[in-house]
Parts: sequence; C-alpha cells; structure tokens
Amino acid sequence: MKKQGILNSHISKILADLGHTDYLVVCDVGLPIPAGVPKIDLALKLGVPSFQDVVNLIAEDMVIEKVIVAEEMKTENKEALQYMQETFSETIIESVTHEQLKKLSHNAKAVIRTGEAKPYSNCILQAGVHFG
Repeated sequence: MKKQGILNSHISKILADLGHTDYLVVCDVGLPIPAGVPKIDLALKLGVPSFQDVVNLIAEDMVIEKVIVAEEMKTENKEALQYMQETFSETIIESVTHEQLKKLSHNAKAVIRTGEAKPYSNCILQAGVHFG
C-alpha cells in the first residue's frame, strides 16, 4: 500500500504516464466528458470532493507548466479564479472561452470529475518536465 500522496490508483497511473505538454482536465459535475477520453469520476455528491481539494492534491504530485481556464471564470466564478491565481502564481495561466476549453479537453489524457457544483470550476493542467 502507498504510504503517502494520491491513493487513487487511476490518478496515480495517469500522473505517472504523463509526458511533457500532455493535458489533464479537472472538472466540475457539469463539464461534458469527450468520448474516448478516460474519465476518473470522484463525484460523491454535490460539492464532494471540491474542485479545490482535487486540484490541490494533483498540484502536489504533478509538474505543471501551464494552466488553462475558461474566460467565463473571471465573471461567473471569481472565487475559483482567485484560487487558481494564488495556487499557480508562478505558472502561466491561459484563458480561453468555455467552448474552446471543451474542445481542448478532447486532447486530454484523462478527465478527473469532481463533485464541484459551481460554474466554470474546470481547468486543464499541462504537464511540464521534472529534470533535477
């Protein structure tokens, strides 16, 4: 049994398999999951687990060189935007339309669905490289 870190075997495998520039999506309960993209469904009930809880755990274990969020987050979910800016203050944060984010999610290695029930609580985490 693992001693620390992410215990979910599906998430651990996806993180270990990511290569440079690969996408991992963390989403709310409403984001449509593209056909053919593996879905890791963590949603237990509305709000559980939260978007922030899941992103925090992923960020502890993943080299992230860029984050992509929906432009709509700026007006429709300021709390999530503030959280993303604080959490990834030293990382490039790119904004695209929600429609563009949904299209980009087709290229993801996996989508992790949270129980979050607040609008535009979605992000794409682009893998970096850990040399060192």
